[in-house]
Amino acid sequence: MFAFILYPERDKSLLRRHPWVFSKAVASIVDLDKPSTDQETVELKLCKPAPKKDIAAGALCQIRDHQGKFLCYAHYSPHSQIMLRAISFKLGERIDYDFFKQRLAAASAKRIPLQQAGNDGVRLVAAEGDYLPGLIVDRYDKVISLAITSWGMEANYEHLIVALHELYPECYLYERSDGKARSKEHLPQRVGLIDFMQPSAQDNLQDEQGKALPNSRQVKSVPRLHAPQIAADAAVDGEQISLTEAIPDTIYVKESNLVSIPIDVMQGHKTGGYLDQRQSRLHTYHLCCEFKELHGSGPRVLNCFSYTGGFGLFALKGGASSVYNVDVSGHALGAAKAGVAFNHLDPGRCKFIKKDVFAFLREEVKKGTKFDVVILDPPKFAESKSTLATACRGYQDINRLGLQLVASGGHLLTFSCSGLMTEELFQKIVADAALDAQVEAQIVGTLRQDRDHPVALPCPESFYLKGLDILVN
Repeated sequence: MFAFILYPERDKSLLRRHPWVFSKAVASIVDLDKPSTDQETVELKLCKPAPKKDIAAGALCQIRDHQGKFLCYAHYSPHSQIMLRAISFKLGERIDYDFFKQRLAAASAKRIPLQQAGNDGVRLVAAEGDYLPGLIVDRYDKVISLAITSWGMEANYEHLIVALHELYPECYLYERSDGKARSKEHLPQRVGLIDFMQPSAQDNLQDEQGKALPNSRQVKSVPRLHAPQIAADAAVDGEQISLTEAIPDTIYVKESNLVSIPIDVMQGHKTGGYLDQRQSRLHTYHLCCEFKELHGSGPRVLNCFSYTGGFGLFALKGGASSVYNVDVSGHALGAAKAGVAFNHLDPGRCKFIKKDVFAFLREEVKKGTKFDVVILDPPKFAESKSTLATACRGYQDINRLGLQLVASGGHLLTFSCSGLMTEELFQKIVADAALDAQVEAQIVGTLRQDRDHPVALPCPESFYLKGLDILVN
C-alpha cells in the first residue's frame, strides 16, 4: 500500500478529523511493504519512494505524518486540488463492501424520523456530512437518485450500488453523476438507469454534450421490482421494466405532510430536486398562515428562482392570495404549474413568469410593485475563492432589489447556497443591501439546510446553505 507523507505541521486538520488533504501538504510518497501497513509508526527511511504515476486514481492509501505515524486511510484523486479524502481514521479497518454498507445503513437510519414525519423525499447520504466524501444519495419515493463526484467513490462503484440495492430493494436506482465537481476530477459523466443486478462503472458513460461514449452500455431496462419487497433477490426472473416505466418524468414527493413537490430525476437540477430547502419551505407555509390570520387575507408572494415551484406550493397551501413564480427555465415553470394542479390548489392565484430574475426585479422596482413575502433562492454565485468578490456584488444587488419590493411589514426570505459564503459575510451583504435600498430591516429568523443534510463538525465546508428571514419595517 502507498503512503502519503505530510510536511511537518500539515497534519493538524487531520488530527481534528477534517477529511481533506491538499496537494501542497504532501511531502513525499512511499511504498509500504505489507508488515508496515499495520504499524502505528514506520521508519520512513526504510521505505521505498513511489512516483505518483504508479498510483491508480481512487486507490486506497495511507496518510502518515512526517515521522511516519499513521493518520488515516484515504482515497487518491490525481487531478483535484484535494489530492486525498479521508475515509477512515482507524488503523487496520478494512475498507470493503461491508464497510460501505455499514456507512450507508448508518446514514439511512438517521433519516427515519423525517420519513415518518410525512416526507417521501429525503437525502440518504450527504457526502462529507455522512463520512462518505464524494457521494450524494437522494430518495424520491420509490426512486433513488445518486451522484458520485470523487475518485474514491468511483473506485468503489460496485460496492455502493450492490449495498444500496440490498438496503432499498423496493427502489429503482438512477444516476446523475454529471455535475461540475466530476469534471474537476477528470471523471466522465455518467447518467442513466442503473442495472442493480450487474452494476458496472462503465455503464451509461457520456461526454460533456450528453452523447454516449463508445463501448459504454446504456442501460434501457432492469428487472421489475414488485412491492412490498423484503429481499434484494426478489426481482421477478426474466421480467424487465423499461427506463420510462421505472423512472417517471415527474415524481411527486409528499413533503411535511402538506403538499407534494414535483421532482424531475432525469432532466432536473442536481439529482432532481432541492431537498435541502424543506425546512425553509415549511417556514414559508407558517409565515403565510400567520399573515392571513393577522390581516384576514393571504400575502402576495414573489418566488424568485422558483425552479419547480416548491416555495410557491407551500405559500399557496398557507393561504397566499397570489404567488408569482419567476424562473428562466420554461421547463421548470411547466413542472411548477403542473404541481399546482396535482395538489388541487387554485391556479387562479398563480403566475408563472419566464424571465431573467435580475431583469424582472428591476422592472418591478421601477413600477413600484410591492409584495408581502419575497423569496430569493438563487443558484450558487461563488464557485471558487477567485469568484467570491463578484458573487458578493451579485448577492448585494439582488437583495437590494428584493428589499425594495417588500411592502412595509413584509418579509424577505433570502438564501445563499455558496459554501464559501460565511453566515457573517452573508449577513453583512444583506445589511449593506438594506442601506442601498433605504429600508429599515431586522433579522427575525435564520434558516439553513434541513437535518438530512448534516454538517460533520470537523468539516465546516459541509454547511453551505444559509438563509435569513428579514422583516422590513
